[in-house]
Amino acid sequence: MTSDEIRPATQADVPAVKTVTDAAFRHYIERIGVVPQPMEADHAVNVAAGKVFVTGDPVIGLVVVEEFRGKGAHLLLDSIAVHPDAHGTGVGRRLLHFVDAHARALGLREVRLCTNALMWENQRIYPRYGYEVVERRVDGPYDRVHYRKRLD
Repeated sequence: MTSDEIRPATQADVPAVKTVTDAAFRHYIERIGVVPQPMEADHAVNVAAGKVFVTGDPVIGLVVVEEFRGKGAHLLLDSIAVHPDAHGTGVGRRLLHFVDAHARALGLREVRLCTNALMWENQRIYPRYGYEVVERRVDGPYDRVHYRKRLD
């Protein structure tokens, strides 16, 4: 695998998926006052369901996506994580472009995601990639900003 390739994760990748996710989100625990949901995800189940795509050897970045069909069909970008050692190297950009291409390949015209309102870095990043705010909503202990990106 080349360092730029993005591929479906395998069960052998589950420990790396957990490591990268934890490293990417750990610093938010103190800021938001709860463990971010991506850190509590069942990575083995998500990998087995074909929802996780990884990049790097060893893995340095990943996305977790889920396809929704019917009215309001879209691809949900459930999580994106880049290991802090790889910040600033374009991994996140490549992963976001992959998500768009994956949605198009599935025949979907929209990508949706949400981020915690206190993860302000994300709120600067997503609009640069064509995402627009749809709403802000409190879900239990999480104050979330919801985004969508329409694909043409």
